[in-house]
Amino acid sequence: MSLQKKIILSFLISSALIAVLASFAYVNFIEIRKEIHSLELSDTLRSKTLQLRRHEKNFLLYRDVKELQNVYTYISDIQTILAENTKSATSGQLKHLQDKVTEYHQRFSRIDSYTWKFLDAIAKLKSLQPGYAVFFPVMESTFLESPLVNANLIERLFRLGPDADIVRTLRAIDTEISSLRKNGEEILSLSKELDRAAREKVDLTISISQTALLILFPLFLLVGIAALFVIIRSTVRQLKILARAIEMTGKGTFSSLPVPAKLDEVGMLINAFNEMENGLITRDSEIARKNEELLQSRKLASLGTLASGVAHELNNPLNNIYLAAQILTKEIDTETCPGIVKETVGDIYSQTLRVKRIVSDLLAFAREKPPELAPVNITDLIRDLLIQMNISGDLQNVRYTLETPDNLLVLADRHMMEQVFINLFTNAVDAMDGKGEIHLKGNYEDQWVKIVIRDTGKGIPKDKIPRIFDPFFTTKDKGTGLGLAIVYSIIEKHKGKIEVASEDGKGSTFIISLPGGA
Repeated sequence: MSLQKKIILSFLISSALIAVLASFAYVNFIEIRKEIHSLELSDTLRSKTLQLRRHEKNFLLYRDVKELQNVYTYISDIQTILAENTKSATSGQLKHLQDKVTEYHQRFSRIDSYTWKFLDAIAKLKSLQPGYAVFFPVMESTFLESPLVNANLIERLFRLGPDADIVRTLRAIDTEISSLRKNGEEILSLSKELDRAAREKVDLTISISQTALLILFPLFLLVGIAALFVIIRSTVRQLKILARAIEMTGKGTFSSLPVPAKLDEVGMLINAFNEMENGLITRDSEIARKNEELLQSRKLASLGTLASGVAHELNNPLNNIYLAAQILTKEIDTETCPGIVKETVGDIYSQTLRVKRIVSDLLAFAREKPPELAPVNITDLIRDLLIQMNISGDLQNVRYTLETPDNLLVLADRHMMEQVFINLFTNAVDAMDGKGEIHLKGNYEDQWVKIVIRDTGKGIPKDKIPRIFDPFFTTKDKGTGLGLAIVYSIIEKHKGKIEVASEDGKGSTFIISLPGGA
């Protein structure tokens, strides 16, 4: 039933009951003869029980010593009253209530004892863990309100097991508080039952009409109030939960709420909120991913501009040095030239070649040329590259396996894709010191072509994995640090993505995802 219908129905019922009661009161109202002692007794017990519950809740919320004393005082008062009236007509109910109050007293005493035990334990923990000083005041102020939350927090922060004394104490507090609250509800229920029984006895002393009036009045009133209470309580509780969730959403913490079984207006609001939360979570993840990609793209663009300028400035003098080194190498007389001269010229020549390769990598990295897309069979491309590298001796002591469909097609720039796989294969060989295994696997996954390249090399340290695609970052003794940066740039230009999974000493796995189709 919708909230609107519930409110209208409650109002109509209350109005009808009031009209009936007014009619009865006009005709039959007389002064009620009461059994003073029973009514006062039940009323006193109910009042003190309510006060007891109030002070109990205040103590569990604020851990006030004054509230603790008030709880013990009201327990003592209730026990005294019950002990003095066990011979009354309602002695069976009073004895049952007395047993519940005794049980309540025992549970509260245990909670009191656990409280001091926890405070002693947390004091010791403070001295052992001064670095977590900021958490201790929060724990001390909330351990009675949320013992399990604090137990889980202590386990995670201080790496304690579930058998740790302080953790067991908190779990014991949670168990006792739950039982205490249930016990308190039973006491309150019994006290209310005593009050109701006393009133019924009063009503029995009145004539039939008066008895009917007095029975119907509280009954009808109870029905109306209960209906309003149920509506207000459930609605307000759900709205408070929703308000807290909205507040957390504003702070960037997204969480879904359980949808009520009966979908009234508040339930529909919660359902709409959950849909909004799911959309915000998806959007937040997408924004984070886009920001990361944008940051990497800006970094590559800035470094690419720098690399391009440096490479062009170095290229002409390097060519001159390289030509001069070639001429010197040819002109050296092998018989009359001193060995140190020949060795020096050879060093100049080899190092010039190395610098030219570095400049070539810089130019490749800085190149802004967009890919010339055409259908490319990745299986054939990888197989051709492996054959070429095998013939050149680069894979002389490396075993490799290729598990891909015969036609693994993508729209790509073939030359750029060759650069990607040459760099990855070369890195794998270097990581294995020229000996090991390379496993390649490719397949279609939804609308993507996924290629997995796994080697048995040294792996990548965990702290260096986030930086491996950064330009000029390398873990090799010799290298420009541009190979994987070029790979990342090419894959990005093809609107794909590349990921890496590695463990130090256990090899590396590179996963390339490219849009499929031809």
